[in-house]
Amino acid sequence: MFELRLMCPQGSVEDLSDALEALDALSVSVEDADAQTDAEHALFGEPGMPPPKSGWDRSRVLALFATESLARDAQRLLAAQDFFTQCQVLGLVAVQDQDWVRLTQSQFTPVEVTPTFWIVPSWHEPPAAAKTVIRLDPGLAFGTGTHPTTRMCLRWTAQRAELGHALGRVLDYGCGSGILAMGAAKHGAKAVVAVDIDPAAVESTLANAETNHVQLLVGLPDKAVGQFETVLANILATPLKVLAPLLCTHVAPGGSLVLAGILERQVSELQEAYQPYCTLRVSDSEDGWVLMTAML
Repeated sequence: MFELRLMCPQGSVEDLSDALEALDALSVSVEDADAQTDAEHALFGEPGMPPPKSGWDRSRVLALFATESLARDAQRLLAAQDFFTQCQVLGLVAVQDQDWVRLTQSQFTPVEVTPTFWIVPSWHEPPAAAKTVIRLDPGLAFGTGTHPTTRMCLRWTAQRAELGHALGRVLDYGCGSGILAMGAAKHGAKAVVAVDIDPAAVESTLANAETNHVQLLVGLPDKAVGQFETVLANILATPLKVLAPLLCTHVAPGGSLVLAGILERQVSELQEAYQPYCTLRVSDSEDGWVLMTAML
């Protein structure tokens, strides 16, 4: 395979990427050309915040082609396009063939939630110490157990069960991959409802539940009916604030509300948003993120 390396200004990235795909590029990736320099800047803002800019001032565009002739043809055809006048070719290099599936899989290893509770991709054997295992591969839906917010929610569920506290009927609001719902089911929840606004997340959760042999009621948010002894929501601070009255309505008297996707600096604003309904406190923290819980 051969990689065609190009440089272009922000305004040409979309046209260039579309053209490369039309010219049979196997893949097209875009990088900050000023990365690791004083001119580098963040493209994405923090969770819940708008991005500081829509794109980098100068982008490095890398296009992978099956053969050298395809790459050279693409280079020649691009040079004739109006949008290419401010772009430049950085080079054309041969790329060593690799087992991309194996390479990708090597980046995802078993994730420890507690010493006895692990998230394990399908291509790995569970660790010897694992008594409870969720089988989960990376996919389109959020939640593979690698992010601190997911781990903290799962850890809370596992520790509650270890202490002998029944989870009761559980709602996973914004279920993503369904990992929190499955964690609750595997730790003795009486029944688990998992909902998300994204149909892809609903499909992902259904598939993952079948793989893990757990029973879940899965669907869009209208499936969340009634009250629950445990309500889990791992989203982000801004939607969590908007959802405050709805989520609290779903918590049964004496039940637990568990919120994640919150940065340490956002604790006070979440507490303010939920104050009319409950008193949130920080129950766990990891890598700048916090888990907030309340008893209603």
